[in-house]
Amino acid sequence: MNKSILVAGAILGILGIVLDAFGAHGLEKLVDADAVNTFETGVRYQIYHAFFLLILGGTNFVNLKTKKIVFYLVIVGVLFFSGSIYGLATNELSSFDFKTIAMITPIGGLLLILSWVMVLIGIMRNKVD
Repeated sequence: MNKSILVAGAILGILGIVLDAFGAHGLEKLVDADAVNTFETGVRYQIYHAFFLLILGGTNFVNLKTKKIVFYLVIVGVLFFSGSIYGLATNELSSFDFKTIAMITPIGGLLLILSWVMVLIGIMRNKVD
């Protein structure tokens, strides 16, 4: 499981850097400044959670069951939160209206918050000081 978590963290990080470069060098020519700022918010949270997964997969401060739960919360949370933000920021460039699925953004945010709560609970339950 640790390897899967580390690989997912690396992939989220790579994609985050690529998306950030796109936002800084390509997107600004296609959408307004507010949309670029919104897009950058999605990238920022994706990168935060890439690092989170890399730390989680490289340590043993929570048990495997908790790691697995956190892994899934982060993956789905980033897809919902950052993914919907990317769609909303680039909405005018697509034939799909991402505003129809905007309600998944806060759900994704909640899943990301829950992932951190699960790590906190896992740390508190860990018997090792």
